[in-house]
Amino acid sequence: MDPSLLTRLAEEPARAAILLDVDGTLAPIVEHPEDARVPDEIKAELVRLVGRYGLVACISGRPGEAAARLVGVEGIRYVGEHGLELDPEAERWAERLRAFARSVDWPAEEGKRFSLSFHYRTASDQEAARAELEQVAGRALAQGFRPRWGRKVLEIRPPLDVDKGTAVRRLLEEAGLRRALYAGDDTTDLDAFRGLDGLEIAVRVAVASDEAPNDLGRAADLVLGGTEALGELLRQL
Repeated sequence: MDPSLLTRLAEEPARAAILLDVDGTLAPIVEHPEDARVPDEIKAELVRLVGRYGLVACISGRPGEAAARLVGVEGIRYVGEHGLELDPEAERWAERLRAFARSVDWPAEEGKRFSLSFHYRTASDQEAARAELEQVAGRALAQGFRPRWGRKVLEIRPPLDVDKGTAVRRLLEEAGLRRALYAGDDTTDLDAFRGLDGLEIAVRVAVASDEAPNDLGRAADLVLGGTEALGELLRQL
């Protein structure tokens, strides 16, 4: 990556956006999603960035309200369920998703209305758990949904052309910004990377781990070793 991109982004912060995934990026991955925490030093940097940049937003697979509680910083724009919360068409799929969840003998993450998440990180036999959820994914596809795999999770979404990339573009258009940095750690963040295409300044940051998809690092301008490294990057902004 050209180091001057970060310098140019930080020199005129009012013209730029800082866009961030939450789990695995701001908050380290934990066995149970409800136990996730954003380190205090990263929260402090986010508070500072909110006062400097034209837009600071978190785009999460969690519901927006849940992401807001987890991050706990006012002034950030929180968008949940991979951008589905921004699309009014998602509402008509909510009941069908709930019905599908009731038909699956596997607990779905609570609180979501427009998508389903079936985690298997804590399964004693992860190979068997993955095989069982493969069948769930096949059933979902047959019923018109779009299954997608993430870090130890199967996500089921409605058949809408909505993802983190469409959320990124919408947020930037609403704010009238043509410069942005996005940081994420999982497959869904590849969509967000593509959402930066065509900007005046675009910085794509991958937060690496043993579970991170290889494509993420290849698509990134900068690869960081974890949440602590992201905190160091935020301090430069």
